[in-house]
Amino acid sequence: MDLKVGKATPKDSRYVEKLEALFPDLPERNDIFDSLQKAKFDVSGLTTEQMLRKDQKTICRQGIKVAISAIYMDLEAFLQRSGLIADLHAFCQAHNCDVLVAMTIFFNTHNEPVRQLAIFCPHAALRMMICGVLECSHSPSLKLTPAPSTHPNLQAYLQGNTQVSRKKLLPLLQEALSAYSDSVKIPSGQPETEGVCREQADKDLDRAGSSLVPGLSQDEEEPPLPPTPMNSLVDECPLDQGLPKLSAEAIFEKCSQISLSQSTAASLSQK
Repeated sequence: MDLKVGKATPKDSRYVEKLEALFPDLPERNDIFDSLQKAKFDVSGLTTEQMLRKDQKTICRQGIKVAISAIYMDLEAFLQRSGLIADLHAFCQAHNCDVLVAMTIFFNTHNEPVRQLAIFCPHAALRMMICGVLECSHSPSLKLTPAPSTHPNLQAYLQGNTQVSRKKLLPLLQEALSAYSDSVKIPSGQPETEGVCREQADKDLDRAGSSLVPGLSQDEEEPPLPPTPMNSLVDECPLDQGLPKLSAEAIFEKCSQISLSQSTAASLSQK
């Protein structure tokens, strides 16, 4: 709720004041915050997969799926975890992700927030596109400084602008995915050789369709839309010449035929 942090909205303030009025016996606001903050940042005993899944959001554009995980520890310590790259690969495969963005946050000795970024993606062109968009962004500016990393397929950054939270990062990632999709569009008549594979795109379309079935899980952040139907007006299709012409007489005749057939079936069943 601190104005300096830049996260709370006027609506947040109104609701917190209403809650405090309803429950006057609550502890002081700072004490509640400290208790929740301590529990939130406690990642002791968690595996890498559990840490990535603890606070995760996903976005999907043009068959490309990106997972964005909040990691509550120093990035340097996170990158030194045993078997990290294998764990990142396994996480992406298990969750059908093409890109994994880890946004770390912790507090230094002066109780100031420190944010860092790590972009893991085995596809070099896609990784470079995402990194380029984030580095060049001015609204908002992340003020990124590349951090050393010996891991392949992973780019790490120190984030100078700590007010850019994951919520503000999502539109930038969507912009990067759109730019990448535009850059790998296959000209008409040419074979598909690069970009997101057709098999992966088909899987994402299947997932989008299954999200419409009750009881199946959907992404919390942005549920996928159903795939656009294929155009049925192909060559030699009768509908390609427009809808058939119908007259009142033709409709009346068709209704009479249906009524007659139903009457005949009813009389036969009674016999």
